[in-house]
Amino acid sequence: MKIHEYQAKELLVRYGVAVPRNAGVITEAWRARAAADSLGGRAVLKAQVHVGGRGKGGGIRIAGSPEEAQELAGQMLGMLLKTHQAPQGVRVEKLLVEEPITIAREFYAGIVPDRTSQRSVLIVSAMGGMDIEAVAEEHPGAIAKEAIDPAMGLRDFQIKQACFEARLPVDLIDQAVPFLRALHRAYYESDASLAEINPLAVTDDGRLLAADAKFQIDDNALFRHPEFSAYKEESEEDEIEAEAHRRGLNYVRLGGDIGIIGNGAGLVMGTMDEVARAGGRPADFLDIGGGAKAELVRNALEVVLMDPNVKGVLFNIFGGITRGDEVARGILEGTRSLDVRVPMVVRLAGTRAAEGRALLRGTSLIPAETMQEAAARIVELAA
Repeated sequence: MKIHEYQAKELLVRYGVAVPRNAGVITEAWRARAAADSLGGRAVLKAQVHVGGRGKGGGIRIAGSPEEAQELAGQMLGMLLKTHQAPQGVRVEKLLVEEPITIAREFYAGIVPDRTSQRSVLIVSAMGGMDIEAVAEEHPGAIAKEAIDPAMGLRDFQIKQACFEARLPVDLIDQAVPFLRALHRAYYESDASLAEINPLAVTDDGRLLAADAKFQIDDNALFRHPEFSAYKEESEEDEIEAEAHRRGLNYVRLGGDIGIIGNGAGLVMGTMDEVARAGGRPADFLDIGGGAKAELVRNALEVVLMDPNVKGVLFNIFGGITRGDEVARGILEGTRSLDVRVPMVVRLAGTRAAEGRALLRGTSLIPAETMQEAAARIVELAA
């Protein structure tokens, strides 16, 4: 579950991580005037959206007066913010109003799970303010990592080692130790899957502040955190993804034009690869899971067709505990009750696949024997 920057900073402050002073979040432009006034007249307006690169897209603006803050807020609220992560645009509905800070230097600090070491890892870099993926690719030597022992936690000597290897100024390391210790505590106690501060700012008066913050909480641990229930309501900005998850579907919208429905994450990802090889662009990742019943399949088809970009739908089902005849019934139920105007290719294999194919015989649904054949056929038909 992703949370917004202002929510992440609220959480971090509870653990002692220093952040810039703010006047809260606004949803109406006129409120920006009073918010800026409470900060001394000048303010930074920051769009609260779940994408990076906000600054380049006009999602971060500096106001020199309360009047300008209101004017800029009027321009930003409701705008479609386009970034490299969201070229289609994300609508801005909230702004964080924060005090301007003068940044002398920018660093990066983050904690993420590492599947190789099966531990969480502290990452520190002296190259803050840019995507850590770009730093890793272009300047791998500028990144320091320290694996965190799950029993012992993050030790002070590890923080010092990471800061030293990342070439942070020696006079900042003593200040960075309690800062990063608090960041780890917030990450650990919140059951987070990502805690990222970029930039980790050193102000002109020598303070260390989280100028920006990204925080993700493990969905599987939310039962332990009823305090995050309010965050969950705002964690999804894509309406189709939100609707899919309300229906219990594992769905991610990808922006292409070939709708994909499969059972099992690996099979769905393999199907996406085959569609791409055939020259198509996957519109979604949708895993209906094992043992899917007809109603769930119908729901999946309805969600996929909510995307106006979809020009064709590919079902790729391999039956283990999922029965091919149940999937076929769900597809038929969906096509009868929904206004389906795009071609659909169905590949069924495994448990009761023959019975499922028999149910689909004589319909407008197009059968395929293999995943490769199915992908090539749907890309051809959609074109």
